[in-house]
Amino acid sequence: MTLRAAHNTLASSLPTNESMVVADYEFHLFDLDGTLVDAEWDYTRTVFDRVGDRLGRRFSDREVYDLWHGLGGPRAETLRTLGVDPDRFWPAFHDVEDPMARAEATFLHDDAARLLDRLDAAGRPTGLVTHCQQFLAEPVLDRLDLAGRFDAVVCCTDETGWKPDPTPLEVAMDAMGVDADARDRGYYAGDGASDVGAAWNAGLDAIHVERIGHEDRGRCVLGDRRVRALDELLDPT
Repeated sequence: MTLRAAHNTLASSLPTNESMVVADYEFHLFDLDGTLVDAEWDYTRTVFDRVGDRLGRRFSDREVYDLWHGLGGPRAETLRTLGVDPDRFWPAFHDVEDPMARAEATFLHDDAARLLDRLDAAGRPTGLVTHCQQFLAEPVLDRLDLAGRFDAVVCCTDETGWKPDPTPLEVAMDAMGVDADARDRGYYAGDGASDVGAAWNAGLDAIHVERIGHEDRGRCVLGDRRVRALDELLDPT
């Protein structure tokens, strides 16, 4: 089963809450990886093999899965638990990633495409805030024809801060032209606890997009709403 098929199967089996639809909001913010898009497993496995060659350590499939999806908490803490220095890991990781190969291996979730189409048709202000670095994010957005879908794209850096710091979301809202007195009229949708924290710290509603399942994640992420697929945010009327 491909990663895309596995996600579709999971989306039909997860429990969900019934409340909050995008029509209730004036602007919309999204995470990228794990929320709107995902990369096929073969690419992810290859990247970690190359990183392992540089660090002199092989990563198991489970370690790769946990680190790629940010399972078990902040990745720096996970790396330290594995005996890997984050200050060595991340430069190696970014050195071995090929932006075009990653873009070729990345797919847009069908439910994400439907929601973005709806927001685009309605002319709703829409932004993207991601930990994915700019040199990797831009080819993905270009290949999937997403570059023009967002009024603001913020790739987190040490200067902007990293989620759950609210600053990257605030930068996006500034770029989207969201007035200070209207910042309680939007949400941020993401797949991780740091996304929920960033939303709340920025005064936004938090939507947790659970494509993995809390059993596999090892914890339950609490947001204002949890959805298994972004279709659940569409107003059925």
